[in-house]
Amino acid sequence: MEDFASAEERDGVRLSWNVWPASRLEATRIVVPIGLLYTPLKPIAHPPPLAYEPVRCNGCPALLNPYSQVDYRTKLWTCPFCLTRNHFPPHYADNISESNLPAELIPQFSSVEYELNTTRGAPVFLFVIDTCIPDAELDELKDSVQQTLNLLPEHALVGLISFGAHVQVHELGFSECSKAIAFRGTKDYSVQRVQELLGIAPGQPSSAIGRFLLPVSDCWLELDDLSRDPWPTPADQRPLRCTGAALSVAVGLLETAVPRQGARILLMVGGPATCGPGLVVDKLRSEDMRSHTDIQKGAAQHLKASTKFYQQLAERAAAASHVVDVFACSLDQVGLFEMRSCVDLTGGAVVVAESFTQSVFKESLRRLFKRRDGAMEMGFSATLECITSRDFKIAGAIGPCSSLRKKSQYVADTEIGAGGTNAWSLGGVDPQTSVAIYFEISKSTNKRRYCQLITSYLHSNGRARLRCTTLCGSWADDASALARSFDQEAAAVLMARIAVHRTDTEEVSDVLRWVDRSLIRLCAKFADYRKDEPQSFRLPHEFSLYPQFMFHLRRSQFLQLFNSSPDESAYYRMILVRETTLNSVVMIQPTLLSYSFQAPPSAVLLDASSVRPDCILLLDTFFYVIVFHGETIAAWRDAGYQDQEEHAAFRNLLMQPLADANAICDTRFPLPRYIVADQHKSEARFLICKLNPSVTHNSTDIAAGQAIPTDDVSLKVFMEHLIKLAVES
Repeated sequence: MEDFASAEERDGVRLSWNVWPASRLEATRIVVPIGLLYTPLKPIAHPPPLAYEPVRCNGCPALLNPYSQVDYRTKLWTCPFCLTRNHFPPHYADNISESNLPAELIPQFSSVEYELNTTRGAPVFLFVIDTCIPDAELDELKDSVQQTLNLLPEHALVGLISFGAHVQVHELGFSECSKAIAFRGTKDYSVQRVQELLGIAPGQPSSAIGRFLLPVSDCWLELDDLSRDPWPTPADQRPLRCTGAALSVAVGLLETAVPRQGARILLMVGGPATCGPGLVVDKLRSEDMRSHTDIQKGAAQHLKASTKFYQQLAERAAAASHVVDVFACSLDQVGLFEMRSCVDLTGGAVVVAESFTQSVFKESLRRLFKRRDGAMEMGFSATLECITSRDFKIAGAIGPCSSLRKKSQYVADTEIGAGGTNAWSLGGVDPQTSVAIYFEISKSTNKRRYCQLITSYLHSNGRARLRCTTLCGSWADDASALARSFDQEAAAVLMARIAVHRTDTEEVSDVLRWVDRSLIRLCAKFADYRKDEPQSFRLPHEFSLYPQFMFHLRRSQFLQLFNSSPDESAYYRMILVRETTLNSVVMIQPTLLSYSFQAPPSAVLLDASSVRPDCILLLDTFFYVIVFHGETIAAWRDAGYQDQEEHAAFRNLLMQPLADANAICDTRFPLPRYIVADQHKSEARFLICKLNPSVTHNSTDIAAGQAIPTDDVSLKVFMEHLIKLAVES
């Protein structure tokens, strides 16, 4: 695992198999797909950005890299991908020698970044604000947006759209008074119609800048004049909220004003769309919000039309390199299930909270604009291209990306996720954005294999950047070499992404059966056992955690729909397919720490037996962080022992998990929900539902831990069935 982690630290890459099978047939037998997880903006310590253009191969799209063969006498280099011999540019050829190498040829620098001379204009931030929310929430929302302006670069452009029953595009350049152009909330406006109604001259997008989009340094958003939507709402009706029309106008404005320029639409919505395109639920409260059951039965009457509408908007935004971020703050659903394509295809961020007054919203909005070395960490208009050597091809990608439909020799016939291409639009990227790319072996070979990942994006300083990561690996004929190269964390995340992707088109029960069959086949392939003798089953240590990951994945909110709304399921899945390997593993199998007087803080099993009256537990599920007090600890705390001098040790014991929980929350985006719970109290359910039910209400020995009222099988029973099926003849 240390080798895998060091590769991730250097290149932002984790592979499911670090040595690959040498034949296509053997690749099908190893069950877990051959793939990698790539984090394009992973901070790299060395070298600093190179202030010159990269050297490209004349025979293929590859760039000069440490695996290129160099002839120092003739000043030629051979591309490892297509074997074309290339001349170095004069400024290289004059200085290059074995003792004086450019950064791209130094073996340790398998990832390099170039800062190019081209500029693509300032980044744009268009705030789209729901005014159907209560006055107190609207005031908090306006305050958060106003503070956000202080975090933006001075040259960045900002715009404002508000919506309720109608859409209002605010003309910020009109300083005499507050001025806005209104659009009907019941209509879907084409880009041409938006251009016409806003008075933007055809072929002159810059005419929108200075009116609807202004530099941060030159404007002060007219948020004080922004009030709650005045349209009357009868008691038996929901507010008229035209979210779809507002998003359509926002996309049209940016398409007109800043085509192919880095821009983000920050949609802040406090309830479901009740009128116009993208309608989620009728305005009458007698109509309930759609549930998973309604969707499965085809009884969600607005779902098909709304999903199609948002899909088309997402494709337009992605084609223009514009990002859609959604901040959904409501006790009810807001239609995130229908809108998810707008976030997924554009590389946007999604935050879900109960209210705009919560720190989950406020702090997450602030962290979206986090800075590093004086510049925002986010990138704009990002694209990713993958180039491979001739022995394997690209099946597809799963993550916050959309296909650029680039057909080439690198594309496999099989499609996984966004397939049929070797290039994708990522839209918005940040240091946590991670894309999964899947491969297919095309022919047997004994040579080294090569893969190059080329990411271009717009830096927040307005300059274009290009990052190149080149990977090299080997092939193997024997199963033992393959087993030793298995990265079970990366493999679990790659499998989880496929499972989540399949839920879009398949029943969850079918996906669960696929997960089970895949696990049985993997164990049958790599475990050591005698046929039909379960007691002889031994799994190599490289695979020891993988069955646990699959056990917890099966029980997770990603595949189980019980007690969750469509919006919640969409949110969890959207986050899983965009996060890094480590964060994704925490989502699949949360971490559990135990604090007690008997031992220092230590990791314990995610199991019912870990719940003890005299212990404090710290659970991190990524989405929420829970400090859980055992029954005895809670009683002592309620008695106030921690306030007495002689019980300083108890006071320290109470404080340590709180400090560790805050440390976790400080590094996380979105900000997780923070919960303090006591054993046998209602909040304890957040921890109990994540534990392996080794002790249930049917157990005879409930002294072994917290009894969990469930009929789910435990990990022990799961493993017994797995072993039995794996060793069958």
